[in-house]
Amino acid sequence: MNHPTIQKDTGAWIAFTWISFFISIVALLLGIYHAPVDIWVKSFLAVAALFAIGSTFTLAKTIRDNSEASKMINRYADAKTEQIISNYEIRASV
Repeated sequence: MNHPTIQKDTGAWIAFTWISFFISIVALLLGIYHAPVDIWVKSFLAVAALFAIGSTFTLAKTIRDNSEASKMINRYADAKTEQIISNYEIRASV
């Protein structure tokens, strides 16, 4: 059976993603802070932005978990199929 390996991200890619995440958060907060609107509008925008960021993490985690769960089911099905085939080959050779 072919055992696929899990591809890991490089340190440079991980650093890039975290740096770009923090730069985008700072830019968003600076934009809200300097917007020419009342404080209650700025507060609403800040809370909405934080909610969007939190829900993005939750969505990404859910998608990843579902993907990993389906991979486990596929591995179990493949193992079961290989077991059936090997049992058949043993009986056929006897």
